[in-house]
Amino acid sequence: MRQPSTALLLAAGLGTRLRPLTLVRAKPAIPVAGQPMVARIIRWLAAAQISDVVINLHALPETIATIVGDGSEFGVRARYSWEQPEVLGSAGGPRQALDILGDDIFLIVNGDTLTDLSIRPLIDAHATGDALVTMAVIPNPRPEHYSGLHVADDGAVLGVVPRGSAVPSFHFIGVQVAQSQAFAGAPKGRVPEMLQTLLADRFQMKVHWETKSESGYSLVLAKKGARLKKSAPDAARSSTDC
Repeated sequence: MRQPSTALLLAAGLGTRLRPLTLVRAKPAIPVAGQPMVARIIRWLAAAQISDVVINLHALPETIATIVGDGSEFGVRARYSWEQPEVLGSAGGPRQALDILGDDIFLIVNGDTLTDLSIRPLIDAHATGDALVTMAVIPNPRPEHYSGLHVADDGAVLGVVPRGSAVPSFHFIGVQVAQSQAFAGAPKGRVPEMLQTLLADRFQMKVHWETKSESGYSLVLAKKGARLKKSAPDAARSSTDC
């Protein structure tokens, strides 16, 4: 599979858990060690040969657009998908941005994810899994804080484990490879969140790995009947605890 050159950066959220900081700037615009999160994410994408970044905006959009501009400072082309008067969610946002993205395969990255994930192995996992969406996951590092995915021994995703549960689960780190057709059939506007949408009966979900280790898995979501092969991205560290 070819390397995607386009990424959708999800930056429309309200950032309520970081208030009062997010009363004056959008969450991805908040600096970490002197650099706004959105700048760090775009530099990471550019280093992975992503040349076209689409950013969805809603809350305090000018605080992100002022940092990113046209993207030339970061070596990418930056464009924007405006979500007004409401946030469209993690499925509605990609649905609205499809025409701007203009590609049949692209990355989706959460606007508060800082990671050293290697993108190429994730893309390879997506290609070999014959999936519509492939999400990077790790064993849930803080089950008392995060909900997670309940996974059977054969890799089938059984559902969502609520935070605080003793059931082992996997944590989505905020990076995924997606086919445009995963969202093309959804109505425009606000639709159910992505995970709930993909857990609908049109899909089956599995986690596949070559070596079951302590880190580095890929969550493969595919149409029912699709043939899935074992694959895994490199181990990665990430921070989505904001």
